Amino acid sequence: MKTSVVTIAMLLLLHSAFSQDVIRLQSCKDDLINRQVDSLKTLYGKDGFALLKEASITMESEFEMPVIVPLTQGTWYQFVFIGDYTSRLYEVRMYDWDEKQVVFQQKRWGDIDGNIISYSYIPKLSEFHMIKPVQVNKTKKKGLCGYVMLFKKTAGSNNGNATPDTGR
Repeated sequence: MKTSVVTIAMLLLLHSAFSQDVIRLQSCKDDLINRQVDSLKTLYGKDGFALLKEASITMESEFEMPVIVPLTQGTWYQFVFIGDYTSRLYEVRMYDWDEKQVVFQQKRWGDIDGNIISYSYIPKLSEFHMIKPVQVNKTKKKGLCGYVMLFKKTAGSNNGNATPDTGR
């Protein structure tokens, strides 16, 4: 009797686990964002940063899109999020492995470079970090385009620049 109850419970758990909706990343295309991406790649490249990761992502208004990245202790990173130009609010939060918020940035439509959030970060430990960009749009609820980029400062390329603001 116990065996059949356990078997039925396991089957129900498996069924519910496989029947849940899965969020899948979908890329998007926006010419304005693409021009901004190209400009920022050139700018950060001249400052001695190498592009590690990039992705265009289709987002939904008011929903965070988590991005998990492994970061190395003592390495200088530059993170960039570009949101849909018609959104009215843009936010990025970054958490360390212990789920402690280590960065928070917010911009509003109308700010200079309002749809771009960019910040430097040097982790104190080598661990995974979660970056959560979000944008709020009154007219478009789904199908918002966003773009994320992660740059890493290359060795010996400080170019006399000051130490970055780490967001702490």
